[in-house]
Amino acid sequence: MNDKPRHNKNSDPVFFGAKLADSDSFKTLFRDGMALVEEAADYLDGDGRMEAKSLPRVASLAYATESMRLTTRLMQMASWLLLQRAVNEGEMSLEQAGQEKNKVRLHGLSTAKDGPGWDELPLRLRELIDQSLHLQKRIRHLDDVIYSRKSQEPETVTEQSNPVGDQIGMIASAFAMRAAD
Repeated sequence: MNDKPRHNKNSDPVFFGAKLADSDSFKTLFRDGMALVEEAADYLDGDGRMEAKSLPRVASLAYATESMRLTTRLMQMASWLLLQRAVNEGEMSLEQAGQEKNKVRLHGLSTAKDGPGWDELPLRLRELIDQSLHLQKRIRHLDDVIYSRKSQEPETVTEQSNPVGDQIGMIASAFAMRAAD
């Protein structure tokens, strides 16, 4: 009986970013993102349109600005989510998605919560904006994990690097993203 642990010296490192993108966590993020896009579109085309008509001038301008920012933010996030789903389903490689995702803006598109007219905006619009900012944070974190150099390229083992520590760091990042949900 051989009590020695088996170790394959030629095994490839595990890239947690790629695994995370194909996980139940991503599927939940995708579902949440697409549901928020639909919810915002329904609101802006229905109740939001009606509520905007009764706003004072400053709040009306804030409504137009914030609804445009919300729509743009959601469309950028939906594009990113669709790219990742295409990778998961084998329709494109991670490298191709990486090139395409450079066209997607996940940073910026902030909102002026302390700007003129913000407090007069309909509560539902402010809630949708908050939900979209939270979703944007989750997506940006996952984007960083998936597309960071560490998750895509194996490190050369040197005296300063610690491959096991790096893998543990990526696991911690993955759990941190899950905790942000």
